Amino acid sequence: MLVYGDVERIETVRDKQKAIEAHLDQMNVLPPGSARHAVLVAAFIDTSELIQALVDADFQARGFDTLSPVHVDGLECLSLLAHSIVQSWQSGFAQGALPETFRDKVLSFDAGLSIRTKQAEGYAFYALYPESYVEAAARSGLGPQTRVIGIRSIGAGLASLVAAALGTRVALTVRPVGHPFRREITVDPETAAMLTRDPGAPFAIVDEGPGLSGSSFGAVADWLEAAGIPRERIHFFPSHAGPLGPQAGSDHRERWVRAPRHFIGMDQLLCDRERSHLRGWVESLVGPLDGDLQDISGGAWRTLRYQDPADWPPTNMQQERRKFLARAEGATWLVKFAGLGESGLRKYALARQLHQAGFTPDVAGYRHGFLVERWHESAPSLDRIPIGRDRLVSRIGIYLGFRARHCPAQAHQGASLIELRNMALYNAEQALGERAGAALSRVLQNVDDLSLSNRILTDNRMQPWEWLLVDGRAVKADALDHCATHDLIGCQDITWDIAGAAVEFGLSDQDTRRLCALVQEESARPVSLALLSFMLPCYLAFQLGANTMAADAVPGSAEEDRLRHAAQRYGALLQGYLEHPGRLGFGEEQDKVPAG
Repeated sequence: MLVYGDVERIETVRDKQKAIEAHLDQMNVLPPGSARHAVLVAAFIDTSELIQALVDADFQARGFDTLSPVHVDGLECLSLLAHSIVQSWQSGFAQGALPETFRDKVLSFDAGLSIRTKQAEGYAFYALYPESYVEAAARSGLGPQTRVIGIRSIGAGLASLVAAALGTRVALTVRPVGHPFRREITVDPETAAMLTRDPGAPFAIVDEGPGLSGSSFGAVADWLEAAGIPRERIHFFPSHAGPLGPQAGSDHRERWVRAPRHFIGMDQLLCDRERSHLRGWVESLVGPLDGDLQDISGGAWRTLRYQDPADWPPTNMQQERRKFLARAEGATWLVKFAGLGESGLRKYALARQLHQAGFTPDVAGYRHGFLVERWHESAPSLDRIPIGRDRLVSRIGIYLGFRARHCPAQAHQGASLIELRNMALYNAEQALGERAGAALSRVLQNVDDLSLSNRILTDNRMQPWEWLLVDGRAVKADALDHCATHDLIGCQDITWDIAGAAVEFGLSDQDTRRLCALVQEESARPVSLALLSFMLPCYLAFQLGANTMAADAVPGSAEEDRLRHAAQRYGALLQGYLEHPGRLGFGEEQDKVPAG
């Protein structure tokens, strides 16, 4: 199934330099403390993306990794930042001044160059804190003699933190290439000989993951062993404590099990009772807490909304953001990971904008990756309580119209119509067979006649359980993240959300047309029915694929049953749509398939 995708941006070096300078200017006016530390980390994330892109361009030009001038200068930039982060973190945010030489160094790169950058998914989605690598290195028992190797992309920056905590510098960063399950690296012989001339030195390989195969970690370790480095001297710094994924080779799996691995998780980093950073950040916004933070990640929030697990909606637990409940002074607050650096700040701004317009819960604030907003404990969701259809359509129309008018996105922030079509065709054929794929191909053949001229920050999460009835008014929950996730959809035209509402609420053709008219009126922008007709089957095919893949990841569980049931529902609706293409409603069709 096609579900996930990486958003690659083409920008200039100067674009990145401006973003980094903005962080530096902000740091200069902030006193020592956690707020300044958060800005320092934001500068680190942007700098890591810049250096990764520059070194990758050098790698592409040469065909191998080497300690070229741009590679060395990039590592120097990251080293300066990493040492400041280590000092700030280990001093309780009291120290960590960044040398002025850093600004000069980062501005020394050719500002006119075009580069390809990727958002670091761990920082944006998966609560991967750079400070966890600082702690892991400090507790590893390794010392300054360690040779630290970072795996690009995100591993370049993470390696600089490990090296700084060990009192050394990054020896090299590498880019594994080839088949995703059989990665290889290529390093020029002179650099390789220099790095491996002392077989007694320990080596640290740093990256996020491992994923399905761990082949990036494996490729670097294979290269070191081939150069004569004993296996027992190779250490790994991953982002989780689990085993290699199911696609790993037996030799890699055996090495991983036996190798020294150094990992500190987010809970140990931020929620430890001795240094409960997260609790302190939340209390700075809402006052003293009445008790411990309550972890409701991985679908656990459903125990608070539903009495019977049979009523639980499906959830992709591996993709859910980390989230907690905090209770203070009679109020309950949702503490949810929104992203580090600019990613989190953008979601905070969107949360405030949507709340001020009356659509989403109150927002207390944002602290170094976590957004704190009101949790309406007694409010029922719209899958549990009936609401008049006219009232529902009106509320959704006003909400989507506001997003279409006030929440623009950039052109690179989502899949193209061609990419949506390819995803839909592939998923339909995989799940429903060649005949369904051929039928969908005919339905979507007019893609060249359509345009996606108004890309916005779409909601992408229109299911009834994501709406709460608060004081008689429908309030949208979980409205910030789903156009900026690891999937391939991203930001789309508002017709993607109209399609989602039509499918998830079983709107009739008449209801859907009325919704389009309301969105058009509220947004002061035309809503294309032709584009909506394109989006509807694409939405169904995406949800079919997403729920199928999520079910595959949790075999034999009750969650698998929920996800399979949801996938079957989307598949049946897609099959029904192919029998009657062009219609905009699902009211009658919903009666023929199990409710989600």
